[in-house]
Amino acid sequence: MFNNSAKIMFFFILMTGTLITVSSNSWLGAWMGLEINLLSFIPLMNSNNLTSTEASLKYFLTQAMASAVLLFAIMLMYLNNYPITQDNSSYSNLIIISSLLLKSGAAPFHFWFPNVMEGLSWMNALTLMTWQKIAPLMLISYTTQNTFIFVAIIASTITGSLGGLNQTSLRKLMAFSSINHLGWMLAAMQANESMWCIYFSFYTFLSFSLTFMFNNFKMFHINQLFNSFFNSKILKFILFLNLLSLGGLPPFIGFLPKWLVIQLLVLKSQYMLMTIMTVMTLITLFFYLRLCFAAFMLNYYENNWTIDMVINNISFKLMLVLSFISTFSLILVSTVYLFL
Repeated sequence: MFNNSAKIMFFFILMTGTLITVSSNSWLGAWMGLEINLLSFIPLMNSNNLTSTEASLKYFLTQAMASAVLLFAIMLMYLNNYPITQDNSSYSNLIIISSLLLKSGAAPFHFWFPNVMEGLSWMNALTLMTWQKIAPLMLISYTTQNTFIFVAIIASTITGSLGGLNQTSLRKLMAFSSINHLGWMLAAMQANESMWCIYFSFYTFLSFSLTFMFNNFKMFHINQLFNSFFNSKILKFILFLNLLSLGGLPPFIGFLPKWLVIQLLVLKSQYMLMTIMTVMTLITLFFYLRLCFAAFMLNYYENNWTIDMVINNISFKLMLVLSFISTFSLILVSTVYLFL
């Protein structure tokens, strides 16, 4: 991406669009920022092959429809000043939330998200999973609480966990994982205003560390995890510990944001919601663990004697640092907290 000056320009425009949306003091300004963000992401998606062209077309059509619905809802909300449309505030709020959920890819408006992810490169997929969610989630946090949000939370956690069970593509697996995490972010948003930002930060870090490895080794399907680059057991452990951390297994740092959200939901007496989300996350962990068991325990060709690796490689050192943080940070933080 960064070898092309045009793509660098579009990348900065993409960030500018998100910042306009986040810092805007009117809904029309926020809508304008979303449009700038959309129109600058389309050129970044194009990689001169059929799959990326199809993905960019699907993304454009979905986001354009969501933007049109959002603009309609904003106009409906501004018309509330007149007595004839006094009862439209709840309807406009519901339409705004629906269009923003469609933009972020949350269930039940998630059908475009895995298909678009399948046609992208890993760096574009990372952008779609992380940066492109900031503006819609920030706007959702501005809206008043609605029971439809709780429907979206339950639908996202269920869809994200069950949808990933029969996937062989790593990009679709990450897409369904993102939908599941989006449900947790929406739940954190309902429990506390700033908690979703903390959850989003952890999720961005873990997604970056995983997609960085997948991109480095050009891995796109599950069978490539077992036989493409594992001359070293160190790399295998690095990759799969990061997967388990993203799933939220307790010793790893990915468990910390889930722990905080569960604690907030218990304090808010949302026991049923918390139970559904926790059970669905266990299903998500199941298909991560299935990958790990297959990689660690199945008998396949592997060089046990090849130990000499390119340790001086900068990307390898970065992978080691990211994996150390995602694996041992929770233990270090807990130890420091106990001593203090």
